[in-house]
Amino acid sequence: MSDSVNRRTFLGTAALAAAGTTIPGLLAASPPEAPWVARPQASKFAAVGSANGIISVRNAVELMQRGRDTLDAAVEGVKIVELDPADDSVGYGGLPNENGVVQLDASCMHGPSKRAGAVAALEGIKTPSEVARLILRYTNHILLVGEGAKKFALSYGFKEEDLLTPASREKWLRWRANRGSGDSWVDVPDKQPIGMEHTGTINLNVVNAKGEISSVTTTSGLAWKIAGRAGDSPIVGAGQYTDNEIGAAGSTGLGEANIMVCGGFLTVEHMRQGMAPTDACLATLRRVVAMTPPRLLDERGRPRYQLQFYAVNKAGVYGCAALFPTKYAACDATNGARTLDGAALFPGN
Repeated sequence: MSDSVNRRTFLGTAALAAAGTTIPGLLAASPPEAPWVARPQASKFAAVGSANGIISVRNAVELMQRGRDTLDAAVEGVKIVELDPADDSVGYGGLPNENGVVQLDASCMHGPSKRAGAVAALEGIKTPSEVARLILRYTNHILLVGEGAKKFALSYGFKEEDLLTPASREKWLRWRANRGSGDSWVDVPDKQPIGMEHTGTINLNVVNAKGEISSVTTTSGLAWKIAGRAGDSPIVGAGQYTDNEIGAAGSTGLGEANIMVCGGFLTVEHMRQGMAPTDACLATLRRVVAMTPPRLLDERGRPRYQLQFYAVNKAGVYGCAALFPTKYAACDATNGARTLDGAALFPGN
């Protein structure tokens, strides 16, 4: 053994070799400190996120190629969806809480500066991702909520607007009319009834050619939720997380299940230990299942909900995994923007 390879490096490399693990773009080398950390060999432009962000990943990569900062590229990417009234999962046109009020959540992290910003239960502002970025840049806080978050946004010139569209209002009215057989409302027939299980979010994780990483997650949250409910999206370490030395990860789906495992952080930690992004997502999902209360499991021990994770490492290698089969969006300089099949922990729906 040469002097340039110490015992810790040898053992870390040997452990990976024994496991048969291949980590694209990563060096088999370790810093002197514990735990063993996989270091990237090179970086490339890449963006990965939820399938409803296909236009977002394309826009983010194009902006980074023009020299825009990774956080700005990520926020500008998700803003396209936040401003789209046809998308009822985020921003303008998002599905409201049980009172018919749209409350938005978002968080972001900037790897190079090691800073984060977030908002929860924000009302009347179409682009919560922008407000989260302002908190990151101009305050020593990380999370602002409710009325305080709105006042902060208004102080920066945002305009308060009604976020309900005719389509999202109609869906809410149908839900309200069909809440229960014992209430005073008349049932309204609907071929596609809207249920409490409706979730929707967009997560976006990006890296540039210099290996600078950022992430952002934004959502209107669980449809018909109790007023004031916040899911995982505004929780740094759950809805998204970035470590500029390793990579970034985020999620969509049932936020409560993700909060219980700090899934964004945990997925990045799996990559720190040498896992490829998709494998890191799968490992986090196994932890999610282990932490799921029995009432949320079916007779086969499978969750009665969906949860997806998306991840990219510093080398620009990306992946996705979900509890059940899913699609995700990704873009890099070689392949362009495309929708791909994510890995699944369980078959079927």
